[in-house]
Amino acid sequence: MDGFDRQLVALAPRLRRHARGLTGDAASADDLVQDTLERALRYRWRFRLRAGAWWGDGADGLLSWLLTMMHRLRINAYRRADLVTFADTLPDVPSAAPGPALRLDLARALAQLPEAQRAVLLLVGLEQFTYAEAAQVLGVPAGTVMSRLARARERMRELMDGAAPAAGIAAGSGPGTGAGGPGLQRVK
Repeated sequence: MDGFDRQLVALAPRLRRHARGLTGDAASADDLVQDTLERALRYRWRFRLRAGAWWGDGADGLLSWLLTMMHRLRINAYRRADLVTFADTLPDVPSAAPGPALRLDLARALAQLPEAQRAVLLLVGLEQFTYAEAAQVLGVPAGTVMSRLARARERMRELMDGAAPAAGIAAGSGPGTGAGGPGLQRVK
């Protein structure tokens, strides 16, 4: 096994943890990790070790490359509507949370976030990526990462405090809704 193969094996648990956060389902996460690793092996010739980096020193850029592939595979799966499945159960995510109730609340709140906000929150909060690294993985500007992260954190606070999901203007509910029709709602 060369350095590339050893690093793939070493990074597999981090990829699986990230995939579990993205998909919310263990089986889908395993499929996503397998597809990511398969593609990484197939296209290993495209990966370039960063200048001055050694295999496994954390600065080699392999994790960012793999997470970029994982996010693109996830987006491709969304585009194929016939392959999208929804799980009725919450994932059993081991964590250092004080109790199972809080862990379930966190999992439910995370599942209710929009995909773009959940991806940013997982990259910055769970994987400890910088804004620039997360922007590179997702292929968006750093400012977009910061705004999505702020919205994700605010939405998580609302969900953990027991707030109802934000309703759209077309739903006709929310503040300012009266007999005259739907009211305006502040959107961040």
